[in-house]
Amino acid sequence: MPSSVTDTSRRFGRLLPPLLLLLTVFGPISMDLYLPVLPALTAELGAVTSAAQLTVTACLIGLAAGQLVAGPLSDRFGRRRVLLTGVVAYIATSLLCALSPSIDLLILARLVQGLAGGVGIVIAQAAGRDVYEGAQLIRFYGRLTVVGGLAAIIGPLLGGQVALLTDWRGLFVALAAIGVLLLVATIWLFPETLPVDERRTGGFAQTARDFRTLLTDSRFVGAVLNQGFMYAAIFAYLAGATYILQGVYGLSPQQYALAFGLNSAGFMAFGFLAGRAAERWSLHRTLALGIAMSAVGAAGLVFAGLVPSPVWVVILSLFALVSGAAITSPPATTLALADHPQIAGTASSVLGMVRFGLGGIAAPLVGIAGAAAILPLGIVTASCIVLAAIAAVVTTRRGAMVSAAAGAELAGIH
Repeated sequence: MPSSVTDTSRRFGRLLPPLLLLLTVFGPISMDLYLPVLPALTAELGAVTSAAQLTVTACLIGLAAGQLVAGPLSDRFGRRRVLLTGVVAYIATSLLCALSPSIDLLILARLVQGLAGGVGIVIAQAAGRDVYEGAQLIRFYGRLTVVGGLAAIIGPLLGGQVALLTDWRGLFVALAAIGVLLLVATIWLFPETLPVDERRTGGFAQTARDFRTLLTDSRFVGAVLNQGFMYAAIFAYLAGATYILQGVYGLSPQQYALAFGLNSAGFMAFGFLAGRAAERWSLHRTLALGIAMSAVGAAGLVFAGLVPSPVWVVILSLFALVSGAAITSPPATTLALADHPQIAGTASSVLGMVRFGLGGIAAPLVGIAGAAAILPLGIVTASCIVLAAIAAVVTTRRGAMVSAAAGAELAGIH
């Protein structure tokens, strides 16, 4: 394993890290990019609103399931081959979305598009584990968090701009074009990061053993569940904030965009700082700091749901909630993957699946008492943070039992 940035650049090329960061974006951006044209899509296909919204849900399910499939396959066949297959499938399904004559076919195409998009996320995380170690690994996962926040900003904004030039079908063609650019970049810049002699053999039986190894590792399970519940809080925020800020407090779309941009900027900034803090301070302490910050935000939302409060209370609470979640991402991801370099793809797939899966479950819960009710959002996010804190405690059980290799690799960080 390379032990310095210079060695890594010499072995894999200076452009590989930026490519890995981009690969984490093109799947999630598929979920956000076409939101501005969703009403037009609904009208043209003669669909009811709930059916049109299923196209978003189908993509989310695909992103979760795609990671669960792609990770073990990449451990067995290598990162490059699986990634190329995923990008080609993404291009094809994006074009199928553009040509869909009915809402039913579009929902199916979006599901498969999500499956293909999930490949980029899991390969980026696994390849990062192949390439980096120690402080570099934590710093890399911090950058992944920053790019995730950037995608949340760029997606709807870029979709709105593209919608000025074309209809919803043209927007999916644009996604296919982005996929073509990523395919060219992958062919040119992505070397195989998992040597043949380090790949898993044994077929499905070995895959099952790998999953069993992960699920019996309390530190891995604790870190994964922590991230699952933290991301569930984020998805709850994404599902409920727009209705609350615009419906309850009367913010204009432009004002809401500013509030959303503030939260996304907080996610990016604190995700970057968390990567730096974790490598210099402590993984577990940084994780605890992020949970505490999110807890303050969730408590503020509960308070605003019980006591009439000014809009700045809600905005600051959402900022604390989202920024705290960003702080937890680099240390928790490192805790989940550091001990399993041989099955980094499988480990990344479980992490991604749980993040998106629990997020998909939490999002609809905020509308139980009506779309514009604040208290359900507060209760859902507070519950998620409590469960995330409990899961984080589990990660400390093996703090003194890390293998000698992992201990040497992350010496001074834990």
